[in-house]
Amino acid sequence: MRFLMLYKPADSTNDEAGIPPSEQEIARMGKFIEEQARSGALLAAEGCQPSSKGARVRLTDGKFTVTDGPFTEAKELIAGFALIQAKSKEEAIESAKAFLEVAGNGETEVRLLHEMAAFAS
Repeated sequence: MRFLMLYKPADSTNDEAGIPPSEQEIARMGKFIEEQARSGALLAAEGCQPSSKGARVRLTDGKFTVTDGPFTEAKELIAGFALIQAKSKEEAIESAKAFLEVAGNGETEVRLLHEMAAFAS
C-alpha cells in the first residue's frame, strides 16, 4: 500500500522565512531519507519552498479563486511530503513517528492512496 505523508511543522517560522536547516539537521535528515530509500519504503520525498512562493486555487460554484501566498494560518502549512510503501496503516504511522523524531515537533498527516485494484470490481 502507498501512503502520502504530509508534514506540518509546529513552528514554520524558519520555513516561511526561507531559512535553511543547519548542516547537522540536513545530515541527520539525509541519513534518515537514505536509510528509508534503501529499504524500499521511501518512494519520494521533498521539502516545500515558503508559502510566499505558492498559491491556493479554489473552485466554488464554477468560479475559480486564486490566493497568492504567504498564507496566514501557519499551523496548516505543509513543509514537505513523502510517498512511502507500507504493509499497513500501522506501519505507515510508525514511519511517521520515526520521521518526526528526526524532523522535530510537528504533525504528519498519513493518507492511504487509491490503488487501481481498489476500483476493480
